[in-house]
Amino acid sequence: NALSENLAPSLDLFADVILNPAFPQAELDRIKQEQLARIRREQTSPNAMAQRVFPRLIYGENHAYGQGLTGSGTIDSVSNLQRADLVEFMDSWFKPNNATLIAVGDTSMEALVPLLEDRFAGWSAGEVPAKNVSDVAHRNQPQIYIIDRPDSLQSVIYAGHVAPAVDTDSEITIGAMNNIIGGSFTSRVNMNLREDKGWSYGARTIIQDTDAQRPFYVRAPVQTDRTADSMREIANELRGFVESNPPTREELQKVQDNRSLRLAGQWETNSAVAGSLEELVRFGYDDDYFDRYAERVQALNVEDIAAAAREVVRPDNLVWLVVGDRARIQQEIEALG
Repeated sequence: NALSENLAPSLDLFADVILNPAFPQAELDRIKQEQLARIRREQTSPNAMAQRVFPRLIYGENHAYGQGLTGSGTIDSVSNLQRADLVEFMDSWFKPNNATLIAVGDTSMEALVPLLEDRFAGWSAGEVPAKNVSDVAHRNQPQIYIIDRPDSLQSVIYAGHVAPAVDTDSEITIGAMNNIIGGSFTSRVNMNLREDKGWSYGARTIIQDTDAQRPFYVRAPVQTDRTADSMREIANELRGFVESNPPTREELQKVQDNRSLRLAGQWETNSAVAGSLEELVRFGYDDDYFDRYAERVQALNVEDIAAAAREVVRPDNLVWLVVGDRARIQQEIEALG
């Protein structure tokens, strides 16, 4: 991110960082200590405790996406990190054939490409490792895990499973579906637990973008004495959405208006434009994906949303993770059957 008038010297620095990383030992030592302190904070925060454990429960120990959602690692992995590990990582993964450069600003291909070729001519292509992002099976039946946090003032509930990977044809439909069930303030899950029951300050469903099967989950911090009741309401909302209480025309219209009308202000900054270009590159969308976005959103119907719900939401395969005071919540959770 640099001024246009300083593009050439800025690219000198940019290329130097990529081609000649230094990794000073003193900086590594400092950052390791910061990260270890962050991990220790996460190990006492209910939401972070759930985020650190939940992916492992739906993907398994050896899957690349089985790592904690906080991205901070473990005490052991950070403590044992050496400068040589950083050098090896760069040598393994930072290859021009494994990279895409996105530029946004007052420039052109004709001006930019010669500057890049001059600085990166010596950057050699090569093989890169493969990560395990293979498909995993759903659980045969719901399973519940509790992380005991004695005297916790509330319980944090996570409930979810793996969902289909990003697909060009279905992504807009799945996004609209998620907005209705739990992805917005006025969604069903939040209106139930927060507005109707008053048991939570906010509950939502999340679909985390990945390059393979991705996690779909409900996240709901709730008052301790309503933990089991909240789990029952979440299960009822998800099951109703795919069975007895499908999405309505009014719910869809609200999502269509929201997703279409906000486009007018979506690309007001360089970083916003770059972010959308990154989406095109990462998920293989057509170059005119956003040109046709509003048209495709407006073409959705409730049957499309209901079909997406049946594809994504699996009430019988939920993995539940509850962080809370086990002595106060376990008996009522077990009573749910």
